[in-house]
Amino acid sequence: MSRIHRLPDLLVNQIAAGEVVERPASVLKEVLENAVDAGARAIEIQLEQGGVRRIRVADDGCGIERDELALALERHATSKIASLDDLERVGTMGFRGEALAAIAAVARTTITSRAEGASHAWRIDASDRSLSPAALNHGTVVEVADLYFNTPARRKFLKTEATEYAHCDDMFRRVALARPDIGLQLAHNGRVIHRLPPGPAAARVAALMGDDFVQQAREVQAAGGALRVGGFVSLPAYSRASRDAQYFFVNGRFVRDKLLTHAVREAYADILHGSRHPAYALFLEIDPAGVDVNVHPAKIEVRFREARAVHQFVYHALKRVLAESGAGRGEAGAPQAADSSLAAHWAAGAATSPPNPTASGAQSGLRSWPQAAQQGRLAMEAASRSYFDFAASARPPTADQDAQTPATPSGPAATFAAGGGSAPPLGFALAQLHGVYILAQNANGLVLVDMHAAHERILYEKLKTVLDGRPSIQRLLIPAVFSVSAKDMAAAEECADVLEGMGFDVSAAGPQELAVRSVPALLANAPVAELMRQLLQELRDFPATEVVTARRNELLATMACHGAVRANRQLTIPEMNALLRDMEATERADQCNHGRPTWTQFSMAELDRLFMRGQ
Repeated sequence: MSRIHRLPDLLVNQIAAGEVVERPASVLKEVLENAVDAGARAIEIQLEQGGVRRIRVADDGCGIERDELALALERHATSKIASLDDLERVGTMGFRGEALAAIAAVARTTITSRAEGASHAWRIDASDRSLSPAALNHGTVVEVADLYFNTPARRKFLKTEATEYAHCDDMFRRVALARPDIGLQLAHNGRVIHRLPPGPAAARVAALMGDDFVQQAREVQAAGGALRVGGFVSLPAYSRASRDAQYFFVNGRFVRDKLLTHAVREAYADILHGSRHPAYALFLEIDPAGVDVNVHPAKIEVRFREARAVHQFVYHALKRVLAESGAGRGEAGAPQAADSSLAAHWAAGAATSPPNPTASGAQSGLRSWPQAAQQGRLAMEAASRSYFDFAASARPPTADQDAQTPATPSGPAATFAAGGGSAPPLGFALAQLHGVYILAQNANGLVLVDMHAAHERILYEKLKTVLDGRPSIQRLLIPAVFSVSAKDMAAAEECADVLEGMGFDVSAAGPQELAVRSVPALLANAPVAELMRQLLQELRDFPATEVVTARRNELLATMACHGAVRANRQLTIPEMNALLRDMEATERADQCNHGRPTWTQFSMAELDRLFMRGQ
């Protein structure tokens, strides 16, 4: 080993550039954030060859004084923080004061700026720190050319021009979404790609994520204490194969945070197919003192002081919005009440209330898994009885039976079909197609319903409601004893009350051993050690109930799937209408338990185009 020595400033900056300047998009991010922090109301970006050849960012912000231009290129020189208190309440995008120095160490960099009140602008060349007068009306222009010209080994890691431009475009979108009040323009190789005037957030989201996203999204607006969240989340029908349309901002800063990602994913549970990903643009506002942004050189990761509270706030805000079913929304977006004449047989079937599965929760002794699962079956059968006679459904209908019960609209359905009266959101049933789909007519046109998927969702939501509350408990004949890490032991001790509330009796059996003496009845056949380790891991990172709730819901979803009406089950018109009415009254009725759509709408305009009417 050689003797310890101080590194040259240039090498120090080049090392820092390895963390800060990964590719042209990293340069664009840092310079754009400086323009935003300078109070710019208009920013113009020009790129050449994906940003590798040239990046030019011009803003109309406050500018930099002549005497501070050289200082701006020094490491850890900044106007954004001055004390530890400032660091703990960072309200700007940048604050480290090392970005410009790192960029200047690996690219040919110049800064031209005119401060407010200055007679003219000044230009500094980062290579030799030389200053010269320049012409500029106001603001700052940063030009970065020939990225990694002096570090060819790093340049070899850059991708094709198209790939590097795509990363720059994504970086531009992040800043543009976060600040709709700023006008931005992006040009690549002389061609203007984006020209975004300042305006409302919805217009900016539509411009960057597409009108189709806005049309298939719901607005989120929620507030609680020092927390506020707003933005747009896509309906499950607009899901994507990748995560390329997911934007989450904390105090205007784009972040990738596992806590927030988990909250969003849990909000979409039960309504999104496992291989699909939602699209969203969400903006969380929090007291700067409640979030630490100084945890990553690129400032893309954050740490919350009250992580669980933030998780629950975001989760519940999104869950409330996504629980609203499009099947139950009228023209004004409000759920519609079921028509009493069409739901009469539902009321008759519901007169027999399902058993209370929690009534036996205090029973001691041994109860097998089949006994625990029987609670769910009884609740499912009670919820199903209102629609269909399962004994009859086991026998395929004959032609004579079909002739005796023709599917002919009557009552309000016939009145609406004849051009009179009004229809509920999903309209009135017309017929059944191949024993699988229900055809209905509403004010907009034709409604097509997958009867098994729709009934499955209805049963599933009813089961969750029936089994809500304190769970029934299954005591274990022999306690499950297993080893855990020190972190798991600490989590079990810290969250003992939470575990007890979920139906777990957990205590220490040794220095690094836990003993489980009871579990929720619906999870009695689950591998206890594996389940508890997963639960404790969740307890360390997220709020408490996700693992248990997910396992319980998996069982309820299976019950609902087996109990839902099957294909080739011939339904009468009243049965079909009853199913439509209950879809309108059920949360998340637009998707089945597996995330598949339950219904779709064909408007009269779409049908006219299909048959070329009026053309």
